[in-house]
Amino acid sequence: MAHLSAARYGKDNVRVLKIERDAAAGTQTVTETTVCCLLEGDIDISYTRADNSVVVATDTVKNTIHITAKQNPINPPELFGSILANHFVTTYPHIHAAHVKVITHRWTRMEIDGKVHPHSFLRDGTETRNVEVTAREGKGILIRSAIQGLTVLKSTGSAFHGFHRDEFTTLKETWDRVLSTDVDAVWEWRPFSGLDDVKKDTARFDTAWKNARDITLKTFAFDDSASVQATMYQMCEKILAAATEVNHVEYSLPNKHYFEIDLSWHKGIKNTGKDAEVYSPQSAPNGLIKCRVSRTKAKL
Repeated sequence: MAHLSAARYGKDNVRVLKIERDAAAGTQTVTETTVCCLLEGDIDISYTRADNSVVVATDTVKNTIHITAKQNPINPPELFGSILANHFVTTYPHIHAAHVKVITHRWTRMEIDGKVHPHSFLRDGTETRNVEVTAREGKGILIRSAIQGLTVLKSTGSAFHGFHRDEFTTLKETWDRVLSTDVDAVWEWRPFSGLDDVKKDTARFDTAWKNARDITLKTFAFDDSASVQATMYQMCEKILAAATEVNHVEYSLPNKHYFEIDLSWHKGIKNTGKDAEVYSPQSAPNGLIKCRVSRTKAKL
């Protein structure tokens, strides 16, 4: 015997560009997102009996995303995702949960001849601002905010020594190395009772994103890093201190290696240790370091 133990469906990779025009200022602002929306509920018979009567068509989901973007703010993405997820659990009695992911792509306003241009933009990197929202009927809204694809590098101020050694270890200790990573940072908000609770203070979402990004960059740049682990833990602690409504912070940081190239074989050229100037960027394999840091509950 078999039974359907879990199911969700919806529309993925729905691309949306929204232009907001300020006639008084003569400026325009653009926001480009990629949206995924998956639904759960009393949909078993669509799988087990080939009965589509319970299916809110994925094309309907796509249209709803477009209409919601037209009729509501698309920023901050935490609000937009919450409005969208709430729509499905309050509109369709047999849909009990909606999972929405919003990826916001970077468009930065151009500066031409020292002046900010009113309606021209450039893509200045692959970094995205991501949001995952889950709305459950009668259980409120959960929000996870994130920075992904923020690539950083520093040429000194990083070491790695004192690590465990055994018969399998060949890695040499270092007191100065290149440190580079692609930042994947997530902060998980305290549960929201519903859409009205999300709407009470929407500015908190942009503030938290800016603080998380600034903390990540400043800590990366200024920490005399003993390891990726030690540096990422400091980032988590500082974000929890800055955003009091955030309960958990997670980082996933690949250690992108840059190795010294020994050139001594050619006329004795020195290019290691303190003489190292030319390095070989490595694509694989790479270290991968992850952590989740949670707010400590106050003792009663």
